[in-house]
Amino acid sequence: MVSGKGVDIRIGNAMPLMNMPLGTFIHNIELRPGEGAKIVRSAGASAQLIAKEDTYVQVKMPSGEVRFIFSDCMATIGQVSNPDHENISYGKAGRVRWLGRKPHVRGVAMNPIDHPLGGGEGKASGGRPGCSPWGKPDGVKTRQNKRTNRFIIKRRK
Repeated sequence: MVSGKGVDIRIGNAMPLMNMPLGTFIHNIELRPGEGAKIVRSAGASAQLIAKEDTYVQVKMPSGEVRFIFSDCMATIGQVSNPDHENISYGKAGRVRWLGRKPHVRGVAMNPIDHPLGGGEGKASGGRPGCSPWGKPDGVKTRQNKRTNRFIIKRRK
C-alpha cells in the first residue's frame, strides 16, 4: 500500500481523487485536502467516483447520496474490509455488554419524571408520538449545516 500523487491504481493505494479513473470504488475519503479521512470508513463500506470537474469530483456515497468533493482530497482505492460485520449475531445480551453497550430502556417503561411517555396505570403505552427523554420527536430531520448544502447534488435514496 502506497500513497501519493503518482502511485499505481491498485487496491489499497491512496491518491488524490483527480488521479483516479471514473467508476473506481473508494473509501477513507477526505472532505478537505490534508485534513484526514472523514467519510466512508465503516466495515464493508465503499463509495464510487462518478464524474470529474475542474476543482470537484462527484462521488456516490454508500447511502446513495451524490456529492461534490474537492479533487485534491485523498482517498483509498477499494472497499473497507470485513463486509460481513453487519451479519454477526451476538447471541446473548452479555456478549453485547462485553462491547460496552448498555441496555436500552423504553420510554413507556419509565416514570413520568424520567420520560414524556412514562407513567400510567398498568401497562399503559405511549399516548403520544415517540420522542426522546427531552421531548424531541422521533424521525425529525436534524441536519442544520446549510453551509455544505451546495456540495450535495442528490439526497440519499
